[in-house]
Amino acid sequence: MAIYKRVIIKLSGEALAGNKGFGIDESMLEYIVEQIKKVREENVEIGIIIGGGNFWRGRQALNMEKSAADHMGMLATVMNSIALQDALEAHGIPTRVQTALTITRVAEPYILRKALHHFEKGRIVIFACGTGNPFFSTDTGAALRAAEINAEVLLLAKNVDGIYDSDPKTNPNAKKFDELSYLDVIQKGLHAMDTTAISLCMENKIPIIAFALKEKDSIVRVVNGERIGTIIH
Repeated sequence: MAIYKRVIIKLSGEALAGNKGFGIDESMLEYIVEQIKKVREENVEIGIIIGGGNFWRGRQALNMEKSAADHMGMLATVMNSIALQDALEAHGIPTRVQTALTITRVAEPYILRKALHHFEKGRIVIFACGTGNPFFSTDTGAALRAAEINAEVLLLAKNVDGIYDSDPKTNPNAKKFDELSYLDVIQKGLHAMDTTAISLCMENKIPIIAFALKEKDSIVRVVNGERIGTIIH
């Protein structure tokens, strides 16, 4: 039984790539859709933010002006959002994509009141283009939208099963945290989310739960209150 009524789910672009490492892995897309469908069946209102790293990351453009590179990243999030919308609607789940940049031929512009209306109608809303501004990550976009829609929690679906004191892929002795304060994350320099996103969640008292997307039914389990991953509050 779901313990939350309205959530934001932050997915990395890399998650959509699955084992392919680039682009969109249809089996991973299907896996995500199945979980979102189960959560929606429990009458949870769902907003989703997707990164664009499976297509483009601003930091890879070493000789490009930062604003141009970041705008390319925002467009990558639109491609992922449209792909997820298509997959959800193939399962009969009404979905809307709202973009922070105006691209009205493919998606609605982000309007808070319209997003809330979609939730009332039982639709899922995918928020693309981050904040719409360069120099801000999709993490910050997720925190901002969570604050605006009054989400009860920000679910951070990651490639690892929580937050560690160092990279568990390179350090077999890395220590996993079950619980952290917002200030712990900032002061310890942990790479859970960027500092701006953590600060925004702290100011608005939005808890963050970081967990492994690939664990079986992980999104459903978190929404139902199971303690997995790491909680920041």
